[in-house]
Amino acid sequence: MLPTHCLCTKLRRATRNVTRLYDDALAGVGMNVAQYSLLKNLSWLDQPSITSLAEAMGLDRSTLGRNLKVLEGKGLVQLEGGEDQRNRLVSLTPAGRASLDDARQAWEQVQIQMGQRMGLEKRAALMALLDDLEHID
Repeated sequence: MLPTHCLCTKLRRATRNVTRLYDDALAGVGMNVAQYSLLKNLSWLDQPSITSLAEAMGLDRSTLGRNLKVLEGKGLVQLEGGEDQRNRLVSLTPAGRASLDDARQAWEQVQIQMGQRMGLEKRAALMALLDDLEHID
């Protein structure tokens, strides 16, 4: 890999590597980290609209829509009618809740591994930096 001083390149490389670790762990339960995140957010929200779910997750509606179609096809989420397409409501199915429960242990293992690899101090510093970067506008 070529060395770089570009923050964007370094962040993208790091994100790909960390995402791969989570994806590998979640593959055993048939999902990836994006799908896990979507199911996890749905478990916290009470039947949100597609628009409010996209806002809560910091995603654009088209990206969210693609992921919802995959999860709907697997029977993990259900889309219910709203006033129009933007206001359709999304909920976890019983199979979605069970799948999320199955995936939680794999996700927690990676969380522990990453925390151990970095140590408490570096993890706390990284979380603070990431919080700052999430709110650049």
